[in-house]
Amino acid sequence: MSDVPKLRITLLGAGQEVGRSCCVLQYRGRTIVCDAGVHPAYSGIASLPFVDDLDWSTVDVLLITHFHLDHAAALTYIMEKTNFRDGKGKVYMTHPTKALHKFMMQDFVRMSGSSSDTLFTPLEMSMSLASIIPVSAHQVITPCPGVTFTPYHAGHVLGACMYLIDIAGLKILYTGDYSREEDRHLVKAEVPPVHPDVLIVESTYGVQSHEPRDDKEARFTNLVHSIIRRGGHVLLPTFALGRAQELLLILDEYWSKHPDLHNVPIYYASSLARKCMAVYQTYIHTMNANVRTRFAKRDNPFVFQHITNVPATRGWERKIADGPPCVVLASPGFMNNGPSRELLELWAPDSRNGLIVTGYSVEGTMARDILVEPEEITGVKGNTIPRKLSVDYISFSAHVDYSQNSEFMELVKPQHIVLVHGEATGMGRLKAAMQDRYKSRDEEVKIHTPRNLETLELTFRSERVAKAIGTLAAKPPQPNDVISGLLVSKDYSYTLLDPRDLRDFAGLTTCVVTQRQKVALGVGWDLVRWHLEGMFGQIEQGLDNDGIPTMRVMGAVDIKLTQDQELTLEWDSSASNDMIADSTLALINGIDRSPASVKLTTHPHTHDHVPKHPHPHADLEDESAERIRIQRLAWFLEAHFGDVELHMPEEGDEMEQGEDAHEPSLLVTLDEADAVINLLSMTVASSSESLRRRVEAVLDMAVSTVSSLSEAFTAGVSLQMEEPAPAGESSKEQKSGSPTLPSIPEDTKEDTSTRDALKASIEKNGHGPPKEDGANGKEEDGDEEDEEDDDAILQVHD
Repeated sequence: MSDVPKLRITLLGAGQEVGRSCCVLQYRGRTIVCDAGVHPAYSGIASLPFVDDLDWSTVDVLLITHFHLDHAAALTYIMEKTNFRDGKGKVYMTHPTKALHKFMMQDFVRMSGSSSDTLFTPLEMSMSLASIIPVSAHQVITPCPGVTFTPYHAGHVLGACMYLIDIAGLKILYTGDYSREEDRHLVKAEVPPVHPDVLIVESTYGVQSHEPRDDKEARFTNLVHSIIRRGGHVLLPTFALGRAQELLLILDEYWSKHPDLHNVPIYYASSLARKCMAVYQTYIHTMNANVRTRFAKRDNPFVFQHITNVPATRGWERKIADGPPCVVLASPGFMNNGPSRELLELWAPDSRNGLIVTGYSVEGTMARDILVEPEEITGVKGNTIPRKLSVDYISFSAHVDYSQNSEFMELVKPQHIVLVHGEATGMGRLKAAMQDRYKSRDEEVKIHTPRNLETLELTFRSERVAKAIGTLAAKPPQPNDVISGLLVSKDYSYTLLDPRDLRDFAGLTTCVVTQRQKVALGVGWDLVRWHLEGMFGQIEQGLDNDGIPTMRVMGAVDIKLTQDQELTLEWDSSASNDMIADSTLALINGIDRSPASVKLTTHPHTHDHVPKHPHPHADLEDESAERIRIQRLAWFLEAHFGDVELHMPEEGDEMEQGEDAHEPSLLVTLDEADAVINLLSMTVASSSESLRRRVEAVLDMAVSTVSSLSEAFTAGVSLQMEEPAPAGESSKEQKSGSPTLPSIPEDTKEDTSTRDALKASIEKNGHGPPKEDGANGKEEDGDEEDEEDDDAILQVHD
């Protein structure tokens, strides 16, 4: 199993934690990285993924699912501060994500500019943005050979996507953060049409369940209204982009329905959000049908009637805190710093005020700590502040809950599930719950929960599938059809082509290498043929279009008498043709030293003597061919089973044994069991199954033994000889030197059945029984000298 390729999954972040998502996929020499975020609970270098554990120059593709900082903020550091730029890696994200990522990173650099552990400069951020390649949903991208990926809508935030990645045929679905609930402006996450081998999925909420959307919206608006009625301020800590737009849509609609609230301002405290609203209005077409319909009616839902941006003046937080009741959406959502933290410290001592946490809170942040409603909180400057404002939690988080996540896993149907982006406890509970669900239905799906830097290795049973295209695909194959062609492998995919289609479909060209070998000839032309027939059986002979005497061996090698004392071997090079040519050349070189040649030329003549008798191993074409073939078969069978009887019924015989009884056959008897061999169909019939199988095995050996090479195997095409053209009437082809003989296709093998050859021989010569030696006398025209020569030949070749 060591040579079986393994998928290696290593989490540089988000392994049993929420934050700094960074997943490394390595398979068949390709490295794909999904997401590159920072941890919101840390700052500086400590917030980064474990970037030192990867050689970034080997990365082929870096995919960003969405613009949130915990998924994309480390991208600039990786692109500009590591050896990523020394490799050939490419960075991809969707068009809306790239547009919003620019503003997010500008704000990120501004917020961390005063810190001593700034990760990168504004210039480095601008340089990295220029290298990002934007893509569209459902667009199939091939970033490098053997790798393709397709983005699918993931919900969550504008532009968020999940990636279906194909590496050499292995399919991996990386979800990032996703939502299966359609809200007021986003579509819900799609289910890809392909079942992946591996699903890498978030587990943020573990086994928790969200309350119904209508219920939580009603609870949210009622809570905001009640805080306003008691004269308090409402603080909604949110990130500048994402859930903030959803909350603004809810509040704007609620205010429109309640005139008594029209004098209560709703502030959106984010300069970043103001810049990004233009992006939201640009990408209306990526949102759900509700938003698109309103926009088509010239009702832009993101032009709010009751939302006001806070004045861009210094100290606006205190002015609002000292003013009348209001609602403020302030970033960041985790309240570790920024406007949301300042407002919290100003409003915390007043019991009329209220804090509503509307999204997921990462452990180690103020948003998580305050949910336990402590008596005091610690200010940014280290001072202690009493907490008297009310604290409520209503999740508008665009992450899947347990029911949505489990449903998605079952729809996707992967072999392996890798849980990421979740705390260890919740992740463990989700794993146990899903294992119980699969076990109850007898489904074998493996669930993994790797920690950071813990490499998970998965092995898959690889199935290589070749697509037949071009001429081979013109006619759909039927069951049991054999399809042959050239198998072209490119970028881990396989294509089956007819050689004639290679140029059109693969961009490749083919050529035929024709080899020629000249041999000095010291014997006669007919003696060469006599020896070739003894080795290969039947030899085709004639004249080529140039009038040169030519013999073709097994349809593959041409032997031409180019001069009186010279032969030229010519063949199209291939594995089989080269082998035939080698054996032919070896045979020709040994003719003058052969004892048989000496016997044949013991006349007052040179080696030009023409043999009077055919080679005993040559294919016979006279009337004795059938007799000799059957006799040889019978001898072979007798050597294994003893006496063998030959039955050759007369044409007029009436027999009741059935149709097969009217055909010539051999009868084998062994241990009181009979087996009948039909000499036309070469099939065996017997009442004893064991005897039938045994006779079939011996018959196969017998047929292959008594048949020549030319009968059993053909490496090319037959030689169609043409008479030489009369003088002065040469065709254009002959003038140009182009041959009119059919070319020998490269490495074309065609097995011809020797059983068919025997059958044809019997049918050609009728059903008359073979003559025994001595029956009806000897050949009348044989003389004594001929008999002596024949004996000499047989003695040599016995």
